[in-house]
Amino acid sequence: MLRAIKNYLLPEEGKWSIDLLSGLTVALALIPESIAFALVAKLDPLVGLYSAFFLCIITALIGGRPGMISGATGAIAVVIVSLVADHGIAYLFATIVLTGVLQVLIGLFRLGKLIRIMPKSVMVGFVNGLAIVIFWSQLHQFQLRNGDWLSGYALYLMIGLIVIAMAITHFLPKVTKKFPAALAAIIVVTALVHIFQLETRVVDDMVGGQRVSAGLPVFAWLSIPFTLASLKITLPYAITLCIIGLSESLMTLSLIDEMTHTRGRANKECVAQGVANIVCGFFQGMGGCTMLGQSMININSGGRGRLSGIVAGSLLFLFILVLWPAIKMIPLAALVGVMFMVVIETFEWATFKFIRKVPKHDVFIIVLVTLVTIFTNLAIAVVTGVIIAALVFAWTTAKNIYAEKSVNDEGAKVYHLHGPLFFASTTQFKALFDLESDPTEVIIDFEFSRVTDHSAIHAIQFITERYLQLGKNLHLRHLSPECKILLGKAGELVETNVLEDPDYHVASNKLG
Repeated sequence: MLRAIKNYLLPEEGKWSIDLLSGLTVALALIPESIAFALVAKLDPLVGLYSAFFLCIITALIGGRPGMISGATGAIAVVIVSLVADHGIAYLFATIVLTGVLQVLIGLFRLGKLIRIMPKSVMVGFVNGLAIVIFWSQLHQFQLRNGDWLSGYALYLMIGLIVIAMAITHFLPKVTKKFPAALAAIIVVTALVHIFQLETRVVDDMVGGQRVSAGLPVFAWLSIPFTLASLKITLPYAITLCIIGLSESLMTLSLIDEMTHTRGRANKECVAQGVANIVCGFFQGMGGCTMLGQSMININSGGRGRLSGIVAGSLLFLFILVLWPAIKMIPLAALVGVMFMVVIETFEWATFKFIRKVPKHDVFIIVLVTLVTIFTNLAIAVVTGVIIAALVFAWTTAKNIYAEKSVNDEGAKVYHLHGPLFFASTTQFKALFDLESDPTEVIIDFEFSRVTDHSAIHAIQFITERYLQLGKNLHLRHLSPECKILLGKAGELVETNVLEDPDYHVASNKLG
């Protein structure tokens, strides 16, 4: 029993000590991010901190990708700010619950696997865009609460401390990997600040000295009316949050899969994200999703098992309840330095090397997804990138259809079709045939082709009718089982125009 628990919490190649220390590092990095995103959404800091706790613990326990960290995110915060402002916080909690329900349904219906068909160009654009967003979010730490930017000595000191934190994070792994570099950077910079009594911004400055320590989160039933009017308010936001949350989570999952040479379970992660958001909604949290930055910190620190996420969430909760007086004195420069290293390690710098070697449409998609991620939100960026990639694929594939023409011993004209027949290739398909000059008997052989949709069926119907009008007989050979299904679904519209010939086994895979 204990062995089974150990194997579930920690992979065989992992170490308990590394996951524990990595979890501590992540917990420290979660604090300023959670507070910052709660403030962005015009919410109490505790809302963001409680959300990070629930999301981190639940997804670590039942998620589909060990080592991945979830919490309150900026992508969620920028969407819900208008919901809170226009309708109040009660509608926020109801929306987060509905978001979780949608995510659970997506996982149960096994739609999470769709991330596996995400084009590489969209993935690169997502990673680059999110790295820039993470960098941009850290710049707010250079601002005072009144909106003024740091200047003079305060600015130079903060930059210097950030450089020290970045240097430790970068160079310590070259010396030893037994201690997480990010945690070492936080400890060293914190020690320097307090030993030399340096005047610099600390975590407590983010909340203006407000007391964050609190009791246990309390379950609260949704307090909005369960009416169609309420659904009209919450559903559009819930759908948007669902797409954003799962897009960021599943693409981070795919990225970590590549980094660790393992494979996560997308549908299981969808369910876990949904359950976590449902719990968040009932415990008055702002919801969230996978955090790319904190996930990279965890992976780069050696965290590979579920234990690291459980430790991170547990320690975060402990910090809120008991250790806030100590945690609030951590310099923001230490955490900003760690996040800047995350940006450097996350950004796909190879983009600048291969950008001249890959097709121009891939370059366009990468740049577009990056920009849309920065200036709008991840949901719009991913949907836009996938649509453009699909259209480019359809256009390119449509040009691959052609026919080899011959005359058999019986004098019949045979068209050996090559390439897929679908909506984008139907025009070119119709242009392949010499309708007027063809003999009385014509054969279209689909052995090297596939009929994939109703547009293709309609194109076959069109060619059939033209040949019939000219008094010629058309025979179809080697249609796949999938095509037989499509022909059956097309009904009498197609069946009445297809001349079945027992010699050619029309609409079958048998050889004629």
